Amino acid sequence: MNNIALGQYYPAKSVMHRLDPRIKVIGAIAYIVAAFLCRNVTAFAFLLLSCFVLILISRIPLRIVLKSVRALVFIMLFTAVLNVFWVTDATVEPLFAWRFIRIYERGIYQAVFILVRIVAMVIGTSLFLTYTTSPIALTDAIERLLKPLAKFHVPIHTFAMMLTIALRFIPTIVEETDKIMAAQKARGADFTTGSLTKRAKALIPVIVPLFASAFRRADELATAMECRCYHGGEGRTKLRVLRLGGRDVVALLLMGFFIAAIVLLNVFGSRYAWLFTM
Repeated sequence: MNNIALGQYYPAKSVMHRLDPRIKVIGAIAYIVAAFLCRNVTAFAFLLLSCFVLILISRIPLRIVLKSVRALVFIMLFTAVLNVFWVTDATVEPLFAWRFIRIYERGIYQAVFILVRIVAMVIGTSLFLTYTTSPIALTDAIERLLKPLAKFHVPIHTFAMMLTIALRFIPTIVEETDKIMAAQKARGADFTTGSLTKRAKALIPVIVPLFASAFRRADELATAMECRCYHGGEGRTKLRVLRLGGRDVVALLLMGFFIAAIVLLNVFGSRYAWLFTM
């Protein structure tokens, strides 16, 4: 549970932290698009290089960043194994063949590319959205970016408030889960041994009090908001008004150049792919 990066803000003095949160939301979307645009070894190598550059710019320790990747190790390995065993290539002989199992070079490449894509997307979005942006700043940015939808009577402020509350209580729920599991272990509960069914049943004494606590917190928060006469975003002002600066414009230009570089590497990068296979 402690490996979950969502909602965990890491305070530091860096260029990434000082960027406008709206730019960081756009940057996260652009990074995901760039990751899906990669098609060859050169483009993926450039994508990985950009991950290390973002880590250096954000001044966040590598072990903290890798925590966000560690939470998805099982999904990554499962996806890689599926690609290794299910991707076929009728034009070449398989690298390994045994009964109905066929492993092709194309499947291995596809598995590696998917792993790199997932790692890059997780690291990029974590650095743009969670580690360098506080939940309040993030929801303010989303509210401002979705403001044009208010003309169509979409409750933007309500959506932003719900997102703020959800992000705010993720670390609290994680901490409470650890406390409940520690209390159950002290009473003799075992969450690590036995079959999958047995371990799933052992989690029931954790899930039930966790849900009860979450509903109680939600009810208390709703009562507190009603006692303070909260009625939505009508007539409300902002303590911190978001304004774009010079560094934000430069960041937008760099994002555009980054996507353009990925596209160019997809077109011309295959000529230099042999550099990565030596």
